[in-house]
Amino acid sequence: MPDYRTLTKRVLLALLACTVAVVICYFWIDRPVAFYVYHHNWASVTVFKWLTYPPPIVQTYSPLVLALLMLRRGFGPLPSWQRTLFVACLSLLVADQFRQSLGDLFGRYWPETWINNNPSLIGTDTYGFHAFEAAKTEFKAGDDIGSFPSGHSARIAGFASVWWLVYPRSRSPLFVICAAMLFSLVAMDYHFVGDVVAGVTVGAIVGVYATCLAELPGCQAILGQKTPRD
Repeated sequence: MPDYRTLTKRVLLALLACTVAVVICYFWIDRPVAFYVYHHNWASVTVFKWLTYPPPIVQTYSPLVLALLMLRRGFGPLPSWQRTLFVACLSLLVADQFRQSLGDLFGRYWPETWINNNPSLIGTDTYGFHAFEAAKTEFKAGDDIGSFPSGHSARIAGFASVWWLVYPRSRSPLFVICAAMLFSLVAMDYHFVGDVVAGVTVGAIVGVYATCLAELPGCQAILGQKTPRD
């Protein structure tokens, strides 16, 4: 049985560390990096754009995967990898929805102007958080001011963190793949560095709780307990 008291303490510490990192990024990192990427035209590198495609694609098909796995359960217990896939898909969906709720609350402008002439640092010379601005527009603002936290990052971390915990041997390839996709978000000027940090934190927390609530074997790892070999 997971020790949820210990888990809560570690999550609070993670949130504190994330807050400090986001503040540092906001004042000293986000703007210089966004302008550097823009002036060096990193967005023209095709591979960076390709690397941003998988998270929303996986999200689109996650409900279908969940439905198929529920049908599969009718024919017998799910093997470990299918149970992990089920939890990972749920984690991704919850992480992204939670991120959207936070995005409406924080109301951060984007690095670049992409949709509906959204305000941005580079496109309209506007920068910062505008808390509850979506509420002022009856929540019609949506992604126009939803840069923080990063939805792509939350999806990536929400999905990958479950596999990371359950299958320790998958961590090296997961790290390489996730790092490449996260870097591409900044390289394309889709997000500030702080957005990515926050998105990863949100996704990872959801993934950890999903793993523990499903009582998958990897939950002990986050609590510093011994885990069975995968």
